[in-house]
Amino acid sequence: GWHPTTMTSILANLFTPANALIASRVESLRQTETDLIALAKQRFSPADLEHEIEVFDTDIPRAALRLSKTDVKCQINTVDEQDAHFVVHGVKVTKPSTTRDTAIASPLVILHGYMNGSLYFYRNLLGLARHFEAVYSLDQLGWGLSSRPDFDRVVPADGKSGNDDTCPIQASENFFVESLEAWRKANSIERMNLCGHSMGGYLGVAYAERYPQHVDRLILLSPVGVPEQDPEDPLSRPDIPLRLKVLFNTFRYLWSRGTTPGSFARSIPQSQARNMIDKYVEGRLPQVTCSNERQVLGDYLFHSAMLPGSGEFSLNRILKPGAYARKPTVSRIPNLAVGHVSFVYGQYDWMDCSGGLEVQRRCQDMHQAGKKVPQVDVFGISKAGHMLQIENWEETNNAIILATGGKLEDGAHLPGRFTEGVDEGEFFKGSRFRSSK
Repeated sequence: GWHPTTMTSILANLFTPANALIASRVESLRQTETDLIALAKQRFSPADLEHEIEVFDTDIPRAALRLSKTDVKCQINTVDEQDAHFVVHGVKVTKPSTTRDTAIASPLVILHGYMNGSLYFYRNLLGLARHFEAVYSLDQLGWGLSSRPDFDRVVPADGKSGNDDTCPIQASENFFVESLEAWRKANSIERMNLCGHSMGGYLGVAYAERYPQHVDRLILLSPVGVPEQDPEDPLSRPDIPLRLKVLFNTFRYLWSRGTTPGSFARSIPQSQARNMIDKYVEGRLPQVTCSNERQVLGDYLFHSAMLPGSGEFSLNRILKPGAYARKPTVSRIPNLAVGHVSFVYGQYDWMDCSGGLEVQRRCQDMHQAGKKVPQVDVFGISKAGHMLQIENWEETNNAIILATGGKLEDGAHLPGRFTEGVDEGEFFKGSRFRSSK
């Protein structure tokens, strides 16, 4: 039967002011960050590592973002619309000054993928800290605990086409690139090793294109948006069943309308949204076998997705349905004024390694023609898919260390290193969802 306290809690939930509800979710996300940092220290830290790991916020001036509107309210109560700044949140790992003599001088700065956050690298941060003077992992503007301005107001979807700042693609890139540049300035980092996962890889290329003087090396973990799309519509093939055509056309429609996984999760009852995220963690990350770790990771994704959406609405401005970029990076990376670019793919990655191999081939051809191009490496991580930083964190860390010119300890498990046509077909198996296990 009904109990008075049950009824009170239901009524309180129904009439909770939106701001109080958001504040409560922000607090839940902060607590989950603390839990992930505790996991990192307990289970994913080298035994002899003296480290300092802390979350921190950086104020960045709104005026730096090259946006058409800057007087937009931050939706998670970190700043007021009258404030002259937004906040970029992140986590940093630094080593005591006495142990910094063998570290790679330029810090490592990590950009997360779509609908993820800085602590999606909880398994990686402390292992990487041994090799760098500092490791930073950021919640990009519009995600995690960074400011979440109303994306539709700062980046209109119906801007002009072209290359100016009103173009939705260019304006979306500005949102992330200029906020990263403002963060770099505020933290007095002259040069960095920039590492981006998935969408963070695409945005890392966009940053290096505009600010190459601040990038030592660029590391792209299973980056989205590399290859050019086949001009033939995949749905025009006669062997595609009608059911799949209808499904994909519905998906295309929702994509064009700006529906995102986050907006869908927020539109259904919370219990269903939580169940959907738990099933995602269980299905996509079977390597997370500890129930407590799985719970905390689910908490992190859930609390982040439940906060008002912002950066997630860049999706259909930057990518076409099927995750092809509107401005593919295969033709942008060879023109970067950066010395080294490394691609890192999982053995069972749904992101096709042929994109990275094509960039490598183009750069080699341009180099032979006398042009100055980046040196391109392509690494493969065994027993991992798209979430390689969790699925095989040690080998992913080793790939990042090699990609930044570091040295590995004797006996370290080496990632594969590939060139087009040499063994990559034997190693890369494509997504587990497309191939037999």
